[in-house]
Amino acid sequence: MIKTFTLLMISVALLAGCASSKSGDVYSRDQARREQTIRMGVVESVREVQMEGTKSPVGTIAGAAVGGIAGSSLGGGKGSAVAAVIGAVAGGLAGSAIEEGATRKRAMEITVKADNGRLIAIVQEGDPREFHPGDRVRIISSGGESRVTR
Repeated sequence: MIKTFTLLMISVALLAGCASSKSGDVYSRDQARREQTIRMGVVESVREVQMEGTKSPVGTIAGAAVGGIAGSSLGGGKGSAVAAVIGAVAGGLAGSAIEEGATRKRAMEITVKADNGRLIAIVQEGDPREFHPGDRVRIISSGGESRVTR
């Protein structure tokens, strides 16, 4: 059972490493060499928020596999098959919850008053202490996504 749990935790750690960043300082490969629109503004407020973790089928499948294997080692005959099914269901639920929790991120909601008077809010990864009310910032937009930078 310890080996099974260890395998599940390793799988989740690998998933967490695959998660992409939603920080204002990180660009994806697809965002390189694309024109972006820049507006200027002043930070009105910043508050800490939680960005939910990923909910891919990988955590569920990994948990179900580990749970099914662990369950099949219990009992014998038909009892082993029933335990494998129960283990797979429980493992799938646990794997999904572990993946979501492991990939959850600290984020900030930044409310900016743009120079044109429009008030906008953008959520991005990062430390809320990075921006302060009154800071002059850039709002960079491209392809329906925006970020706040200095």
